[in-house]
Amino acid sequence: MSARSRPSSATSRTAWTSGIDNPAGPSSRPESRQSNFGGSYGGDGFRQEADLNAAMGSELDVVEEPIETRPIKNEEPGCISRFSNGVRSLWATRDTEDTNGDPEKHVKTTLRELVVYFVFLIILCIMTFGMTSTTMYYYTKVMSELFLDAQFPDTKNTFRGMTTMMDFWRFVETSLMDGLYWETWYNDRNATDSELGYIFYENKLLGIPRLRQLKVLNDSCVVHEDFKKDITQCYDNYAESIEDKNPFGRMNGSAWTYNTEAELDGSGHTGLIETYGGGGFIANLARNKADSLEILEDLRENLWLDRGTRAVFIDFTVYNANINLFCVVRLVVEFPPTGGAIPQSSFRTVKLIRYVSVSDFFVLACECIFALFILYYSIEEIIEIKRHRLSYFKKVWNILDILVIFISIVCIAFNVYRTLAVGNMLSSLLDSPDKFPDFEFLSYWQVQFNSAVAIGVFLAWIKVFKYISFNKTMTQLSSTLARCSKDLAGFAIMFFIVFFAFAQLGYLLFGTQVGDFSSFGNAIFTLFRIILGDFNFHELENAHRILGPAYFLLYVFFVFFVLLNMFLAIINDTYSEVKADIANQKNEFEMGDYLKKGYSKMMDKLSFKRDKIIDIQRALVTADINNDKQLDFDEWRQDLKTRGYADAEIEAVFAKYDLDGDRVLDEAEQRKMQADLEGQKEQLDKEFEELEEKTQNKRQDGARDGGVSFGEDSGEDSDDEESGTKSSRRGRVVNGVSYEEFTVLSRRVDRMEHSIGSIVSKIDAVLIKLEAMERAKLKRKDTMGKILDSITEADGYTDEAKRDQMEKLVREELERWDSEPALGGGPRGTSPTGSNGQGSGTSRARSARPSSGNQNV
Repeated sequence: MSARSRPSSATSRTAWTSGIDNPAGPSSRPESRQSNFGGSYGGDGFRQEADLNAAMGSELDVVEEPIETRPIKNEEPGCISRFSNGVRSLWATRDTEDTNGDPEKHVKTTLRELVVYFVFLIILCIMTFGMTSTTMYYYTKVMSELFLDAQFPDTKNTFRGMTTMMDFWRFVETSLMDGLYWETWYNDRNATDSELGYIFYENKLLGIPRLRQLKVLNDSCVVHEDFKKDITQCYDNYAESIEDKNPFGRMNGSAWTYNTEAELDGSGHTGLIETYGGGGFIANLARNKADSLEILEDLRENLWLDRGTRAVFIDFTVYNANINLFCVVRLVVEFPPTGGAIPQSSFRTVKLIRYVSVSDFFVLACECIFALFILYYSIEEIIEIKRHRLSYFKKVWNILDILVIFISIVCIAFNVYRTLAVGNMLSSLLDSPDKFPDFEFLSYWQVQFNSAVAIGVFLAWIKVFKYISFNKTMTQLSSTLARCSKDLAGFAIMFFIVFFAFAQLGYLLFGTQVGDFSSFGNAIFTLFRIILGDFNFHELENAHRILGPAYFLLYVFFVFFVLLNMFLAIINDTYSEVKADIANQKNEFEMGDYLKKGYSKMMDKLSFKRDKIIDIQRALVTADINNDKQLDFDEWRQDLKTRGYADAEIEAVFAKYDLDGDRVLDEAEQRKMQADLEGQKEQLDKEFEELEEKTQNKRQDGARDGGVSFGEDSGEDSDDEESGTKSSRRGRVVNGVSYEEFTVLSRRVDRMEHSIGSIVSKIDAVLIKLEAMERAKLKRKDTMGKILDSITEADGYTDEAKRDQMEKLVREELERWDSEPALGGGPRGTSPTGSNGQGSGTSRARSARPSSGNQNV
């Protein structure tokens, strides 16, 4: 029989099973004892064993019950357990799992995190890039050029160059009207009714345009005493507290009476000079050019704009169905207290109707998947917070995770709100086409939504460093910044003291003459631009011929040549240190090694399968010993046994092709088996070739010897640690028990044999030692008794005190021996285990066995 079979183990299990089932049997227990302990103890040893059987009955029953009555089903996890483990594994990360002691688990967890996050990143990019396109830029470009760059007929000025109130009237009566109303074609043909209301003949003007102005009260500022007689009117900068809400001019209509922000359902606006409210005096234009010109002429003739006017807003919205984009336009002209006009414009090209085309619905599907990802990562972060508590917030990556999740949740909520709000606004607009549709608020928050999404995408890409930090090269940036953070913090204090000193100096010196220094904020950004080489030296020189150049040279010397180079030196030195340290470190794991290991495993499995097929094919040829072309089960079993396969495997394969159940494979059944094996072998060869082509590596030499599962599903293969033989780990179920369960139970029986044998040997040694100690104790007791009797009966003692002392000593010695516990030590009161309770007792127990046997003999 081959060395790979397990007859000895099976025999041992049978002996032990019979011994447990029949504890009173005359032969089963001694045989098992002898086989396990390797020898006899002599006659006295067997008598002690017989006495020990009764005492060990309860212990054997305890061992017997789990072997005989425990259901094998319990070894497999239940459905609920598997489901809970599977659900828990979905959120398994390096922060939720203890992977320090398991490198393979650490690799798998890291790779799983990386793959899942890259899927999330791909979905996020598809979703965000699906919300924008280059068409938005060109749409904004043509609309802005139409209204901002169109020249006035008489002055050739444009909206961008507007400087006076008269320029405003020129703009609204010419450029604005020509841009809003395209009523004739280029060949002077009038547009039809269906063609009216389009800009560039493509962009539908939604509703009607609106003009709105804000005014301030007279005497809103204080005139100096010296000028009060000559200056009777004073109009301050705009503020809501001094806003003029009184009727003026014709005293009727919305253009001459004040409308609150709530009545207009409007929104505020931040201009170049001030921030303005959402109320004011409004003038709605008409749906055609002629009526709108009449409205504008009436406003101009009745002095709609005056000294108290601080801002005028022109609002309208267009929609292009070709590209499904809205363009919400706001043209603002501010009239500061200094006089003149300051123009400002806002063109917000947004996609308010999100889902129209097939690609839009694909983006919708990505948005739904994105929402599921956010839910997934929210649960993951909750689990990590629950585990790490406050220490969770000490990591920058965790804060970044929470920030990305928060931004995503806000964007999802706004996306739902925007979809509902646009639908309601379009419904009301279609019912009342002559009203002004205020898309300003919605477009503003849509732009903020786009900005939040852009920030979220940026942070999501930065977060990639969290998942690739297992590679030492990828940690150079974070390690460098972390190591030099203290130096940079100290340098930053020094730098900004000097920097803000120069910014304040520049604002005070040149703020009245140079636009780049017109405010303290502008001065700060101007100095940053100078560091990058963007500056206008001639403006400083023209502002002051001495202080301008001196200021510039001092700033460049101290900030550019000194401070900036100090900053670079700190970064450079720290980077050199980090690079040197990283060169001596190893990656947390090598991706190439892991992939190579996976490739090796795949090749090994294929080799196992192919070796199994070859073994069976050879068995078909050699098993038929009598050459009757009929392969019975005994022949089949004997041949495969010599090849190292277990009975369960042999039975499984045989039963698969023994269709008639006569325990004999005829020629047809053998041909079917041969054909199946050949087909499987060809498939394996094909898989080998594919793997070799993909990896471009040579096939590893050799394959492991041993049996594999004969079924179509190959399980995991490993060597039997207990017996050193090879067996299948997963095969067909025979008589309701799979071979895997049988192997597990066999191993447990082997371990139980070993454990019980060790226990019994130790108990035998203790009992033998106790008997030896008891005999020695009795012997010493008899000796001491004789001594005491001799002392008591002796008449030769003349010294009574000496005699009493001797008697007292002997009696104390006897009492000490009588009071010692049954497991007491040697003649001097030491325990059987010696001074430390271990080595001495063990050696004595081992030496007691032969001495006891000799005494009994």
